[in-house]
Amino acid sequence: MNSNKTHDGDDLISVSDAVRRTRSLRDESLSRLGTEHVSLDDIVGRTVAENIDAPGDLPEYSFATMDGFAFDASDSYPFEVVDTGVFPEDEPPTLEPGTATRIATGAPLPRSANAVLKREEAVVEDGRLDGPEIEPGTYVYERGSNVSAGTELFATGDRLGAKDAILLGDLGIENVRVHERFSVGLLATGTEIHEGRSTDLDSPMLAGLVRSWGHEATYEGSVPDTHDRVTDRIAELAREHDVVVTTGGTSVGDKDYVVRALADLGEVLFHRVQLRPGKPIAVARLPDYDAVAFAIPGKPIGAHLVTALVARPFFTGETSLPTVTARMARDVDLSVPGFTYGIPVTMEDGVAMPLGHVDSPLSVYDETFDPSVLSSSTRASAADGVILTEEPVAADEQVSVVPFSVLER
Repeated sequence: MNSNKTHDGDDLISVSDAVRRTRSLRDESLSRLGTEHVSLDDIVGRTVAENIDAPGDLPEYSFATMDGFAFDASDSYPFEVVDTGVFPEDEPPTLEPGTATRIATGAPLPRSANAVLKREEAVVEDGRLDGPEIEPGTYVYERGSNVSAGTELFATGDRLGAKDAILLGDLGIENVRVHERFSVGLLATGTEIHEGRSTDLDSPMLAGLVRSWGHEATYEGSVPDTHDRVTDRIAELAREHDVVVTTGGTSVGDKDYVVRALADLGEVLFHRVQLRPGKPIAVARLPDYDAVAFAIPGKPIGAHLVTALVARPFFTGETSLPTVTARMARDVDLSVPGFTYGIPVTMEDGVAMPLGHVDSPLSVYDETFDPSVLSSSTRASAADGVILTEEPVAADEQVSVVPFSVLER
């Protein structure tokens, strides 16, 4: 197809722009997936395929939240105490004006009652109730106050989590229509990996990310650095999978064939982002195969960071990055302006130590952050999170740390 131009320096885009593009790509890719119904114990990580609206009010009736006496608080004391009381298993009875009934916590409020007087505050003499004045709604969990019938709970494209089963179950919804999972084929490139001289460190990590995001990942082996072999293998996997994820071969060297192969097979949406480490990522649409491709750089730490930042919105729909605040332990300077830098840190007692700094357990740089070396330093995977910054960071400065646990779910 070769509809894309050669990618030079002017193709470098911001991380936020890359996220926007991959999130948009998710929407069109979901439309090609089939759907299925799953039970509530299988909704984690699944994507809603049709809006879910509340089928009724929740709670269905108004309930007492305290043991006591139920009555219409707009009336005045004393009230005549009637019947033997209302319990959680009962249907809500009808209460006549000027009367009250004993009620247990969790029991449905009688019709026409709107308040509960605590048992400790009640005075009953000769079958008549007296006590302090209370407002309507006192100790009442009102009908529909949790959810009213017809309320949209989840929209098409929302991603479900374990806690969502609570609300769905309470509404009596037993199964949910969701999109099928993306089928992802993982391909390692590089003659040194294909011939067994180097270990493929990226594919197991990338498979773990894809699965943690709720999709299916299959390792499909490796190919040497040959243009035809790379192109043919990507095409084969694009026929078999919804998504192809390659590792290595994304730079601009003589044997970096992956981006050229993607341009031959479809449309490269972007190649290289303003992120260090992890800059040479490429994302492509492969319309002839109804597939998309993510070409991930080969250095493992940079590969993890750029995939977690740029590919995650495609797989999860999430673009927000919740952070925790910490105090920076050391000065960290930046060498090249115009980039977002991902500084890995370890966290202890609210202090963020830049892992890779000479004073950390991994000595890669003195004060100026070195993403090139750090991207290959596998010990950097021991970091607890990452600081994303475009400016140098000073010791004792308050910083926002994105925990890796956020990126891997």
